Amino acid sequence: MKELPQKEANLFKQILKCYENKQYKKGFKGAEQILKRFPEHGETLALKGLFYNHLDKKEEAYEFVRKGLKHDVKSHICWHVFGLLYRSDKNYEEALKCYAQALRIDRENIQIMRDYSSLQIHTRNYEAFVDTRHQLLELRPQNRQFWIGLAIGYHMMGKPDLGAKVLVAYEETLKDIPTKPDYEHSEMLLYHNAMLAETGDLQAALNHLNSIEKHVCDLKAIKERRAEYLLGLGRHQEAEEAYRILITHNPDNVAYFEGLRKSKGLGDDNLSGENQTKVLELLKELQQQYPRSNIAKRLPLKYATGDAFMEIADVYLRNMLRKGIPSLFVNIKTLYANKEKEQTVEKLVLGYLSALDKSKSFDNSESIVEPPTALLWTLYFLAQHFDFQRNTDKALEHINRAIEHTPTLVELHMTKGRILKHSGDYIGAMNAVNEARELDLQDRFINSKCTKYMLRADKMAEAEKTVVLFARADLADPLNDLVEMQGMWFSLECGESHQRQGDLGRALKRFHQVEKHFNDFTEDQFDFHIYCLRKMTLRAYVSLLKLEDQLRSHPYYVRAAIGAVRCYVTLFDKPDGADLEEMEGMTEAEKKKFRNKQRKAELRAQKEAEEKKAQAAQEIVKKGGKVDEDPEGFKYSKTTDPLGEALKFLKPLQVLAAERIETHLMAFEIYIRKSK
Repeated sequence: MKELPQKEANLFKQILKCYENKQYKKGFKGAEQILKRFPEHGETLALKGLFYNHLDKKEEAYEFVRKGLKHDVKSHICWHVFGLLYRSDKNYEEALKCYAQALRIDRENIQIMRDYSSLQIHTRNYEAFVDTRHQLLELRPQNRQFWIGLAIGYHMMGKPDLGAKVLVAYEETLKDIPTKPDYEHSEMLLYHNAMLAETGDLQAALNHLNSIEKHVCDLKAIKERRAEYLLGLGRHQEAEEAYRILITHNPDNVAYFEGLRKSKGLGDDNLSGENQTKVLELLKELQQQYPRSNIAKRLPLKYATGDAFMEIADVYLRNMLRKGIPSLFVNIKTLYANKEKEQTVEKLVLGYLSALDKSKSFDNSESIVEPPTALLWTLYFLAQHFDFQRNTDKALEHINRAIEHTPTLVELHMTKGRILKHSGDYIGAMNAVNEARELDLQDRFINSKCTKYMLRADKMAEAEKTVVLFARADLADPLNDLVEMQGMWFSLECGESHQRQGDLGRALKRFHQVEKHFNDFTEDQFDFHIYCLRKMTLRAYVSLLKLEDQLRSHPYYVRAAIGAVRCYVTLFDKPDGADLEEMEGMTEAEKKKFRNKQRKAELRAQKEAEEKKAQAAQEIVKKGGKVDEDPEGFKYSKTTDPLGEALKFLKPLQVLAAERIETHLMAFEIYIRKSK
């Protein structure tokens, strides 16, 4: 390759800096300057392509990068730039090939290796990632990030023992260990400890924990791990002391109470006889020690049975109803897995209601008069209780009484809406929740809830008007802003509503929006591959990688996938949109006439939609917004391969949500149509 003269060589270094500092326009001008004198300088041509890419000119970007390679095929910079271009388009396979080619030319280029390793971990190619990290470490053994990256690679490969060995070797190279706790050093030590625990050698993990304690900032993590390790090693007395210390710091953490119970040798959840008595005594002692702890009062309900349960539930329920705790039912409904406990709760609360009606007390006592709100919250609780049992008449009877008592309480109208929704009356549910919304127009949560109920009732126009009430006034297209903010609940509810109404294009558009959000979540992790190693947030980083691997098992993705598959299957079954049932029994001539009529109606609807779209677009352009080119979702509904598109949604579920029956039902619907 022809070397640039000194002046242009300095300018080339400057444009590289412009790229690093994201000054793309300035860098582009610099590249133009060099190319005026040296129009065939490959590396500058490639960089010009990269600047084009960041200025949203994809075609020119590829054209110039290819030109650069053509003029200088042996330049590692040209291959690196080509890799960056493919990476920005999420074409990872080609990007990896380009990086590999760049490294063949310049084997010891640390920047290319770092980019290469980021792409390897991003695509979960851990073995290749470990190899690249080994090479980086050999080149720069004094660089902390290279040691840590190698340890993470082994950990994610399922070899925490090797990861721990790498960290031991790194710690031995440290000359200046901070005397005071230092956050970054502390995080590395805790990560090392977590890997030791994953190897299964809890004694080694405990010994290591004791040795690092004075260097660690996160003292809560030290105490929690010590308690877990002692319990795992069967050192129950020491574990008990450790858990008691944790409870003093946070007497509302369920895990600490459960740890303490297990350390007392009462490990089984379904306790009976003597063990049940011991657990209840332990919890009674903790209630006296921590009178403000809700968990200490709530947990006895989990373990007690029979008369003991009735006695404890009686005290607990009275207390909560007296105080007026709206979340009481949500707090105890897990107990309903046991039918006997469910019946006991019902008997007790119906008893309170009867007594309150007669004497304004919970047990017909004339000396104790409960506050007037006790009746209200008792009715509210019973409405939720009977709704849980799907006894709609009784649930409505109690919630209506509660609304008569206090008509301005928002929660009552919302609960009435939920009861009606469960009974299948979506219009009634919508009206009830809208009443709740009108009682508090400043509450964004109720506004969103009301929108959701309107969409369930397929009232699209009302829903769109309601949801934008909290949008910023200066937005050109507030509904699109909801998509930009990744408000997936809205996209899902809209998609399902369009699907029910037979508008498959719009439904698919919404389901694809949800899929795009999940793609964005996957891509968003890219910057963290370097950032987390630099900032040493190692435990959080490993949690992120594990979360990303399970991302598409999230209920929102599952719902979007189910909706999209059903739409695509319908499009496959009725490609011309004609209703097969309506055409049953028709002669060929009648079918032809029916189809022509349908096509005319479709064209008319399309023309009206285009006129509306043009009007809306003008308004949006006036406000400086971005126009939606395909509001009807024709791009999706006019696909030539609906089953192929359906499979794209299904495949992640077959890997991550194989335990869900819907996954297999959807797979059946697709494969039976593919004659497989």
